[in-house]
Amino acid sequence: MTRTADGPAGDAEHGGADGGPSPSRHRRPEPVFERAIRVALGQARTVLHVTAGPGGVPYEPRDRDVTVVDPTAEALPFADDSFDATSSAFSLPEWPEWSDLERGLAEVRRVTRGPVVLLTRDPARIPDHWLATYAPEVLACDARRWPTLDRIADALGGEVSTTRLPIPFTCVDGFSEAYYARPERLLDAAARRADPAWAAVDEMTAARSVAALRTALEDGSWDARYGRLRVQPSYEGSLVLVVAQP
Repeated sequence: MTRTADGPAGDAEHGGADGGPSPSRHRRPEPVFERAIRVALGQARTVLHVTAGPGGVPYEPRDRDVTVVDPTAEALPFADDSFDATSSAFSLPEWPEWSDLERGLAEVRRVTRGPVVLLTRDPARIPDHWLATYAPEVLACDARRWPTLDRIADALGGEVSTTRLPIPFTCVDGFSEAYYARPERLLDAAARRADPAWAAVDEMTAARSVAALRTALEDGSWDARYGRLRVQPSYEGSLVLVVAQP
């Protein structure tokens, strides 16, 4: 059962037939990522899940007793060690104030007696994606949205492991790296709107970036440089699974 911090979450609040948020056409939970989160949670039954804010992808584990909260730097309304584990996916850029990230993660650690499992991105690796060739400003803005892995580990304390999570060819959670083998998808304005990185640059910069990519696809230069990716089954980019044990 999934609950919000204020009580049970039903269809009227979340819009989904199974009690979760209605996913967008371009951002849906990727099964590979869901499995990785479930494995990292181990035998935990009660799970606190921190959402990625309004419109976020619903990655809360459906096979556990889940309590959902929004990202916050305020004190959580739970006693110490209330939950077996905490999970979250793509939420860290939505923390209200980056200066309060440490406080927020400390609160998560306080109420969690077992592992804290975070699906996040390594900002140092974001510029390695081929999109930097055509949209360098977009990827630079994207990298600034994400806290460093060291900062996350320091805030959580305890024993922290980080594991690179390969992105599958058919990834249905459409942040820009998900289209590593399908560049034409990023010519779709709706697909770009689903990734907050594109909203972080002005319209002229975004238009210039899209035009550069379109030209590279039309004249064959994208395939000459990156065409091998079209048959690559997965891509190891910036996606990381952070698991912090107490």
